[in-house]
Amino acid sequence: MLDILTSDFFRRALAGGLLIGITAPLIGVFLVLRRLSMIGDTLAHVTIAGVALGFLTGFYPLGAGLVFAVAASFAIEKLRKAYKSYAELSIAIIMSGGVALASLFFTLGKGYNADVMGYLFGSIYTLNSADLIVVGIVTVLVVAVIILFFKEFFLLSFEEDAASVSGLPVRMLNLLLTVMTALVISTAIKIVGSLLVSALLTIPVAISLLLARSFKKTVVLAVVVAEIAVIGGLVVAGVWNLAPGATIVLLLIALLIVTLIGKKGVS
Repeated sequence: MLDILTSDFFRRALAGGLLIGITAPLIGVFLVLRRLSMIGDTLAHVTIAGVALGFLTGFYPLGAGLVFAVAASFAIEKLRKAYKSYAELSIAIIMSGGVALASLFFTLGKGYNADVMGYLFGSIYTLNSADLIVVGIVTVLVVAVIILFFKEFFLLSFEEDAASVSGLPVRMLNLLLTVMTALVISTAIKIVGSLLVSALLTIPVAISLLLARSFKKTVVLAVVVAEIAVIGGLVVAGVWNLAPGATIVLLLIALLIVTLIGKKGVS
């Protein structure tokens, strides 16, 4: 057990997990409040298409996925403007395109499919120095943006029309939030996998919404819950040789169940 916990690959995994444990719930709070939880799955599918193209062309896979995710975030905002009364259409359209592109690239490069599987289900133990640098840069960028525009995002999340009337640049803020989401998703898929990344965005927020009594406390508690799940999930996965991404998500679900039972007992 001690050999695993003190190994270099585990320390890199822990560092990457802790960084994503900060950014995912930070962005997730605003997505959940705006009823855009499914955007995580959409951008994850698009990121996988980028990763697959990266393997196919020999380009850095995580970088290719990041580019695809950011491009998709611009497309989502463009479609949201075109279908104002049916905003969820933008998410459905981009998700379909992402799945289609990923399938196409899979068939073109059958030799690398095993490598792409790591991005589908998470391969946090394979994080290298370049991956950690990318995750670190994204973390600093996301935290800085959230701090700078915290009040604006707060108002946008609860009442977009009021934010527009008050003179806030709603279009720019919407695009900025979507781009930040794309950056977080594209860096998180190697840690928990594209099929599970949405859980890291939403479940910590779901738990904090049940316990916190203010918006700021909700944000802080969501990050704390995510970090507990990341640390606990990695330790459990390392000791018992389990899939770390799945272990983190299952621990989050267990925490949510305990919270729900506790709230029901109190009420």
